[in-house]
Amino acid sequence: MEPAIHDDVASVADDIASMEVRGAATIARAAAEALRTQAQSSDATDPQAFRAELRAAARTLHDTRPTAVSLPNALRYVLGGMTGGTVEALRDSTVETATDFLSRLDRAQDALGAVGANRLRDGDTIMTHCHSTDVLACVRHALDDGKALSAIVKETRPRNQGHITAKQLREWGVPVTLIVDNAARRYLNDVDQVLVGADSIAADGSVINKIGTSGLAVNARDRGTPFMVAAQTIKLHPATLTGHTVEIEMRDEAEVVDPETRAEIGDITVENPAFDVTPPRYVDAIVTERGQFPPESVVWLMRELYGEGTREPWAEPV
Repeated sequence: MEPAIHDDVASVADDIASMEVRGAATIARAAAEALRTQAQSSDATDPQAFRAELRAAARTLHDTRPTAVSLPNALRYVLGGMTGGTVEALRDSTVETATDFLSRLDRAQDALGAVGANRLRDGDTIMTHCHSTDVLACVRHALDDGKALSAIVKETRPRNQGHITAKQLREWGVPVTLIVDNAARRYLNDVDQVLVGADSIAADGSVINKIGTSGLAVNARDRGTPFMVAAQTIKLHPATLTGHTVEIEMRDEAEVVDPETRAEIGDITVENPAFDVTPPRYVDAIVTERGQFPPESVVWLMRELYGEGTREPWAEPV
């Protein structure tokens, strides 16, 4: 019999899978809060049953977004703090660890923003791709430092997450020019820095981010425009230390073309990869809450934080 999963956990899993909850930090937060809810509401009277419930809840969450490495990193952190010989001790330690993780998450983005703002100069024009709260943290800190910025925002097909970025920047008073994705190269000569987030970062410094990032990075290098990645350390992909290949999520073809249009076109194959991989040679700096790093140095930070291997506690036997 499968352990009982709280309705809130199932709801969060659905929201992550459907991208109602998006962005690595937001996903990590939602996952930690869901595990905390599972722990607080559990009716288990046996420690083994409690652990089984928490691991089942974590598996449910983990299976929603294979590329979003912040999700398993959040699950590792919370389940790693689940200790004790009684249900009460297990519950208390899980709730405390989840709360600590959420607090660290809050501080991390603020610290990252301060680091990233140092790379932005008064009067700079930035170009963004997709929507990243880490990128926005850098901009917010730069604005708070009194720097004037403007932005060229790619709409980011097929879900137009760039519109979210544009709206937030306008609310902060930043002049915004919204462009279609294919116009990026035309405007790179007007840009001082390209600033993107990351869904995950591999041990060799490769950046896995929203589809279109790699093409933008190549164009930026050709134009001589600095390319900066803003990413909290929860986005480092520790499994790549052992040779794991990052899985690229394929999303519903309906995001690209509706069924009526597809039928009108005829017999076609539609592919909708959510992410691509940008090689480290096209990245000038990776900014984290621990400081800024050339991409080739990220492996040392990853080893410091995660060691040489990874655990999947949601998959371990009780």
